Amino acid sequence: MTGREDGKPQRTTGADGAWAAELLEHLRPAGRDVRRVVTWLSGTVDAAVALQDGTGNLIAGERLPLDDGLVADLTTGRIASAAWQSRERHLRLVRVEHATRSCVLAVSRAAPFDRRAADAVTHTAQVIGLLLTAHESAAAGQRLRRATSDLRLAILQLLMVEDTVAARRVAAGLWPGLLDADTACVYVVESAPSLRDRIAHECLERTRENALVVRCPAMSGHVIVVSPRDAVAGALRSLVAGHRDLFLGGSVRQSLARTATAYGQAVSALAVAHFRPDNTAVYAERTHPERLVDPGLLRGWTARALRPLDTLPHHTRAELLATSRLGLEFTAVNAAKVLGVSRNTVRARMERVETLLGADFTDLAARAVVHLAVNTQIGLPDGRPADGSPDRAPLLADLLAGPALRTWARDLLGRLDADARNPRRTLRTWIAAGGNAERAAQALGMHAQTVREHVRSAEPVLERQLLAAGTDLYEVVLAHLAVGDLDLPVIGPPA
Repeated sequence: MTGREDGKPQRTTGADGAWAAELLEHLRPAGRDVRRVVTWLSGTVDAAVALQDGTGNLIAGERLPLDDGLVADLTTGRIASAAWQSRERHLRLVRVEHATRSCVLAVSRAAPFDRRAADAVTHTAQVIGLLLTAHESAAAGQRLRRATSDLRLAILQLLMVEDTVAARRVAAGLWPGLLDADTACVYVVESAPSLRDRIAHECLERTRENALVVRCPAMSGHVIVVSPRDAVAGALRSLVAGHRDLFLGGSVRQSLARTATAYGQAVSALAVAHFRPDNTAVYAERTHPERLVDPGLLRGWTARALRPLDTLPHHTRAELLATSRLGLEFTAVNAAKVLGVSRNTVRARMERVETLLGADFTDLAARAVVHLAVNTQIGLPDGRPADGSPDRAPLLADLLAGPALRTWARDLLGRLDADARNPRRTLRTWIAAGGNAERAAQALGMHAQTVREHVRSAEPVLERQLLAAGTDLYEVVLAHLAVGDLDLPVIGPPA
């Protein structure tokens, strides 16, 4: 529909082929912006431009008074374009096609539309259609990638709480056979937070999706990789070898139900990787204190220590145990991110365990002892309560009195005796102060920073990470308890 009220012929301005080249520039990857295209058209034809959908939503440009019926005819496909002119304004409307909806490009200007201006409007509408389609495809792809990433995280969270049945069921839909194995290794790749998305993508490509690759919800620079297949280790080492600023820590092979344990091992190995020339480390199977205790004695003591939890419903007991294991390894905030619950939920569960066990989790010795009991309990088949009669079960003192455990503890802590600064005394005082450097400094009559330096210097000597709570620190605490350098905490019901 065209026309002119005064019947005079339209004036044609000179042709300018430069506009076509400028328009094509907007299809380059760096320039794909619909708003920028609309702004460009406005300047090119010296007009007011609006891009809106059939419901009247303005997508780009400035609002123009348009006839609703005419817009409906365009968006429904009854007509492809329309033009109208008066003495003051000249209006041209073009239908913009793309994947999910039709839009209208409206151009209003004072001068008549010559061939150059008309061609610019027509071709701009085609470019906008391509850009809108590409944008929606990219957005759909991004939504799919985000949903897949969320699904991977959900699977990891199920593994962290030992729900391997549900984890396998969820994984089977997209990655059939990924978790069919009974065991797996966990790896943690550390990078700068700004590089993590790219590193996660490279992990997916190098493992060929034969592993569960998850952006760690707790640590912004970590990518967690759970793999039942041995070949993944080589692929990750190759990735780290190509980047100077990447670090890789790996666990030993564990059952899927002990994914949380394997994750802790990988994080511990990651700390060691920072001191290795190849930036990689695998958790060393060293002598752990629980392996130096008679298994029957350990199970009997665990039954006594955790007896208050046995009165709870099975699912509640399992939930508290799983939360306690992670809550003792990490901060409440990070444990909450790993479990997919709120930090208040983690704290509430931890406080309930404290109350039931009569323990004080501000005391590192109490945390270490409960950590030992919880991990012993979780390591039992199907997580069943430890056997033995709790009334006749051994006490903590009996557990720590074994000659093998005491020999191990003396040898471990004896490594610090060669240092003239006496970091062993500093470490003992720091542990007794709940890991608080300021309180330990007051007790020792030194600066808090000196306390931290002593503790930090003990880490490579003991081959354990101490400044972050977790298995490494708790083993050192148990060593102090075994040699009598710390008082035994009160855990569990009275004898």
